[in-house]
Amino acid sequence: MFRVGILTVSDKGHTGERQDTSAPELARLLDASQFEVKQIRVVPDEQEAIVEALVAWSDEEKLDLILTTGGTGFTPRDITPEATLAVAERLAPGIPEAMRAAGLAHTPRAMLSRGVAVLRGGTLIINLPGSPKGARESLEAVLPALPHALEKLKGSEAECGAP
Repeated sequence: MFRVGILTVSDKGHTGERQDTSAPELARLLDASQFEVKQIRVVPDEQEAIVEALVAWSDEEKLDLILTTGGTGFTPRDITPEATLAVAERLAPGIPEAMRAAGLAHTPRAMLSRGVAVLRGGTLIINLPGSPKGARESLEAVLPALPHALEKLKGSEAECGAP
């Protein structure tokens, strides 16, 4: 069972001006036989708040997977990738590459997502778009590979190649 946190990055969501619909959508997509959502939180588009949540969930709570939603676009307040890179120990570039490639099948705007995926200790952190549709489509693109990725991150010595 993989322990998961979902962090919504949204000024309006944090102040209650907008209901967070992306986090519930992401939680719904995670198979309950494999993933247990332990944390859901909304923070403003502030680097300090994002970093604090990512570090606490990675280092203290030892979550296996953190999904962020929001803050990956081009507006001046979209800083989720920068905050995520600030806590990164290693990069996982294939994950956002796969999400953007899958997204391009739906909209040319998928190329505008600046989301990253990183490793911090035993935690995989993935930035997803803020819209429920974009978050869902992005997670669906990489979800089949996540259990294997998380097992490897936990130290599994199983071979990566298909039998």
